[in-house]
Amino acid sequence: MNTLRTVVLMTLLTVLLVFIGNMLGGTGGMMMAFLFAVVMNFGTYWFSDKIVLKMYGAQELQRSDDPALFQMTEELAGRGGIPMPKMYLIPSDQPNAFATGRDPQHAAVAVTSGIMRMLSRDELRGVIAHELAHVKHRDILIGTIAATFAGAISMLANMAQWAMIFGGGRNSDNEEGSSPVAGIVMMIVAPIAAMLIQMAISRSREYAADAGGAQMAGNPLSLASALKKLHMKAEQIPMDATPATAHMFIVNPLTGGGLMNLFSTHPPMEERVARLEAMAYGTRIS
Repeated sequence: MNTLRTVVLMTLLTVLLVFIGNMLGGTGGMMMAFLFAVVMNFGTYWFSDKIVLKMYGAQELQRSDDPALFQMTEELAGRGGIPMPKMYLIPSDQPNAFATGRDPQHAAVAVTSGIMRMLSRDELRGVIAHELAHVKHRDILIGTIAATFAGAISMLANMAQWAMIFGGGRNSDNEEGSSPVAGIVMMIVAPIAAMLIQMAISRSREYAADAGGAQMAGNPLSLASALKKLHMKAEQIPMDATPATAHMFIVNPLTGGGLMNLFSTHPPMEERVARLEAMAYGTRIS
């Protein structure tokens, strides 16, 4: 099912990029966007995990660097019936984590230096289990594809902005698809479309990863406690994260309130914690 969803997602994002290209540059822009989408579809499948890890300066860990972390992850992966992923450390004080890769056989889990210092062993176990649940559910490829395409859509919006500034309103064929009005519309609509794509992908999958991770770790309350700490610290400690990849993290690395919460790529933290507590106490959420 997730393989089908991945194919559908890549198709929809390709169509969206081609549409944006047509609006910004007419037929020529549409063809360029299509070629760009083909390259991106190939690149995101094979290399997007490496791109995201490099973006955050993640360094691969060896077992000798942190034997306890490797032992914990290995045990949880065994309980989840998936291979041991590669482990990476992100040099950031904000406590956070994400998983990436194209499938469980080529997965990676990245944790920040802040999360390693801040959480207890049981809480860290819950976080690692949450990320391994993403791997088991095969969410990681979809999330990484969404991050790459969201970044590309935002880049096209920025290109449209610069084109407007320097007078690139119409192409040589004077096609209506490349009018200044279309450029202005795309500057506004494209980032919103990218954000909606991330929201549609991320929110339901976070609930599923919370539940799967809690079962894998054997203690929903440890994950609930970790999420509360991470959410609080993410608002206090900034992280140099890009909006295009925000949905990949266990908690949103970008701070904001009001409308930012309404359009967050993550479900409400109160709801996530309530669901985990309901799992622990055997109650139902109304």
